[in-house]
Amino acid sequence: MLKHFDPRTDIRIDKDLGTPPSRSENTVELSIDGVRIQVPEGTSVLRAAALADINIPKLCASDNLDAFGSCRLCAVQIEGRRGYPASCTTPVEDGMQVQTQNDDIAKLRRNVMELYISDHPLDCLTCPANGDCELQDMAGAVGLRDVRYGFDGENHLSAEKDTSNPYFTFDPSKCIVCSRCVRACGEVQGTFALTIDGRGFDSKVSAGNLDFMDSECVSCGACVQACPTSTLMENSVIEMGQPEHSTVTTCAYCGVGCSFKAEMKGDQLVRMVPYKGGDANQGHSCVKGRFAFGYATHKDRIKTPMIRDSINEPWREVDWDTALQFAADKLKAVQAKHGRNSIGGITSSRCTNEETYLVQKLIRAGFGNNNTDTCARVCHSPTGFGLKMTLGESAGTQTFDSVRHADAVLVIGANPTDAHPVFASALRRRLRQGARLIVADPREIDLLNTPHTQGSHHLPLRPGTNVAMINALAHVVVTEGFEDLDFIQGRCDEAAYHAWRAFIIDPRNSPEAMQQATGVDAERVRQAARDFASAPNGAIFYGLGVTEHSQGSTMVMGIANLALATGNIGREGVGVNPLRGQNNVQGACDMGSFPHELPGYQHVSDVAARSRFEDKWGVTLDQHPGLRIPNMFDAAIAGQFKGMYVQGEDIAQSDPNTQHVEAALRALECLVVQDIFLNETAKFAHVLLPGSTFLEKDGTFTNAERRINRVRRVMPPVAGMADWEVTAALSNALGYPMNYAHPSEIMDEIAELTPSFAGVSYDKLERLGSIQWPCNDANPEGTPTMHVDNFPIGKGQFAITEYVPTDERATARFPLLLTTGRILSQYNVGAQTRRTDNQSWHSEDLLELHPEDAQLRGIKDNDWLGISSRAGTTVLRARVSDRMLPGVVYTTFHHPFSGANVITTDASDWATNCPEYKVTAVQVEKVSQPSEWQQSFEANDRRQRELRAMASAAGK
Repeated sequence: MLKHFDPRTDIRIDKDLGTPPSRSENTVELSIDGVRIQVPEGTSVLRAAALADINIPKLCASDNLDAFGSCRLCAVQIEGRRGYPASCTTPVEDGMQVQTQNDDIAKLRRNVMELYISDHPLDCLTCPANGDCELQDMAGAVGLRDVRYGFDGENHLSAEKDTSNPYFTFDPSKCIVCSRCVRACGEVQGTFALTIDGRGFDSKVSAGNLDFMDSECVSCGACVQACPTSTLMENSVIEMGQPEHSTVTTCAYCGVGCSFKAEMKGDQLVRMVPYKGGDANQGHSCVKGRFAFGYATHKDRIKTPMIRDSINEPWREVDWDTALQFAADKLKAVQAKHGRNSIGGITSSRCTNEETYLVQKLIRAGFGNNNTDTCARVCHSPTGFGLKMTLGESAGTQTFDSVRHADAVLVIGANPTDAHPVFASALRRRLRQGARLIVADPREIDLLNTPHTQGSHHLPLRPGTNVAMINALAHVVVTEGFEDLDFIQGRCDEAAYHAWRAFIIDPRNSPEAMQQATGVDAERVRQAARDFASAPNGAIFYGLGVTEHSQGSTMVMGIANLALATGNIGREGVGVNPLRGQNNVQGACDMGSFPHELPGYQHVSDVAARSRFEDKWGVTLDQHPGLRIPNMFDAAIAGQFKGMYVQGEDIAQSDPNTQHVEAALRALECLVVQDIFLNETAKFAHVLLPGSTFLEKDGTFTNAERRINRVRRVMPPVAGMADWEVTAALSNALGYPMNYAHPSEIMDEIAELTPSFAGVSYDKLERLGSIQWPCNDANPEGTPTMHVDNFPIGKGQFAITEYVPTDERATARFPLLLTTGRILSQYNVGAQTRRTDNQSWHSEDLLELHPEDAQLRGIKDNDWLGISSRAGTTVLRARVSDRMLPGVVYTTFHHPFSGANVITTDASDWATNCPEYKVTAVQVEKVSQPSEWQQSFEANDRRQRELRAMASAAGK
């Protein structure tokens, strides 16, 4: 039986040790209250005492913040020194004799605490922090029994609360001005939204003299977590009271894979607290993972299976057995009528590894074909292709923590502060320590405005010219002598290198020659290349702005070329690091979701690999790759593909050329959707099976750094079944048996069949906390850094990356280029975040355009704009912004009514069919009403909700 993970067994995780650890390899020995202890040189006395389980009172200190020394509660006596130094700011010394408690120290601490309490409300019994208040605990620890100063006269007890933020309340009457919130905002988050205004008694915490909602605060929750009183308190705790138990699990938003303690009362979730033992986030969080969990209990949740014969009929609520048999019968009927290859399925990048594995297994073994694909097709499939071709493995090379060692960071086509904010905070910390930043992006992203940095390069290239830019950077590296020849000679294929070198030094790849394409001054490109290549450690991070192009795979190979040429592979602080979009998009790829690959990226034509799966699964598998998502759509419209099982993906909103997708879905005779809401795809479904959130299941996610993290159930599934149980039950109804008692058994099967997961088990995950694959006999506890000594393909392979301009170019008819991206408060298609208070920040998608383009068209902020492309037309509200280049417009895609993908075209990457979302030629003009598609969308949405409501009414 599996043990339940208990974080309290690790003092490093459960206990606040007061100050950060020292990274020195030298140790010193000292005595604290007669206890001999050895600690790394540079450790604070406060931390050393805590490691010896000697608890020194503290208020301003926390082990995720630099020592501050303001509260004076942690005063100690050190032999040979005068006074009572603060133990948090005093480093240990060899032979030091420390006393943490005597009558004089006790009196000093009581006096300090008395001053705090003299200006603090004594409403502990009704305070929301009662039971979890450090000030209360410290008053008891120092033995405070009386306050001599009284509460009359000038004080802060009537200070007005700030309730502007939907997730937490700021009550300045409770503030002790310890500065922990201010320091957390700066040191941990890197936003610097909070300051201490005034001096002495007039000191107060300020969000720039604004309320929190209007300030630069990004609602990451670091200040709330740092606060030792109820000054900053989650509204959920204020309303529900203190939680009474917790379970550690993994966030189901972006690819960072943050660990959280889900703090509960019974089966009700009170709050999500970032878990210090999480190796990906180390106790930090963003607004989504920290606060936006309300969707799990939202009224829109699908709680009962539903079926119908036609998408124009009302739904019928039925029991699980009826729904599953109905789905199975329809899928079998489609195959009997149209052939074995007439059905397929799409796995989810939001579901667990185990659930994704079962879906592709169902398709291959139950459906009898390889028509399986995943949302990675439309986001990071070029990453898999490009890195496999050059480095031999379809994944990033480093840990997030590795960025602490980077001296130059190249960010291409990514906006980490919005899409991967916890990693962005770590990156910003490194930039403040002196690392150089180079950003290649059409927009001026927030990362460029990181406070207290030494400067950065922004290369504002035109959309579609990534390959021209990477070739120009590499040209400078080679022609100016920045190559790491030792690395190249020892680690790279000689013939491939010389062929690439001859190509890249050609003058047509120079910054001067490419300037006309990229629009970036050649000297700026040269200086950026020099800064990157001359740094001891250069790291590259990239996102969808690299992959979602017609040359996405070429660009990924170009990035790998640059890393190989500069020797920035195989150690900390370097590497090629794709920032994966969804929480388990890496895992979905690992689990064999692509039509040409079995789990572990084993090709379906590989006889030996296929035989292992056939022996285990008891079937004969198709040796030919199946249909990709775009092929499924085309075949559906052509009448050859008639049935689809979609788990946890909203292809009707997320995929390009929406009208084409809708036509394909309407052509299906059986669409089975498994999801937590009636999403856009489900409106075309014949069977709707309730899905389960990450809070309702056990399993694992794999983040962007290949880190396998446990997902632990904290509440029962609202519909009675977790997603893996639904897939297994559907398979059984189809006649292919799947019988698992727990997801750990599914992982055991994955490990048996997948070489890179061979050493992974739930028992090992419980012991280690997380594992980065490959985990096998050679790497029994995982592989934090890839390619240290060699590559899976032997030698690193340079690739020729010829720049080919995209066909999607600005013309007289469509003179602007549209590119798309994400915003901090929303996530992907918005199905989760739109059902939370994150709507307060971003309630609609907007179109950003440069002031020059706005002036030319007479456009002002908030004007309604018709945006037309060769694929379609939609209408969005305008936002005039100089973050864009002239000639470039930008929008997000979080709201279905926006129809952002109505105008994106079906152009795609040459190797993987990843759509070219980032380059769409458009025209913009002022309009007064929604587009024809939007009006049709509203009518269909209203009708489908009515059909859903009929089912609910009939079931009552």
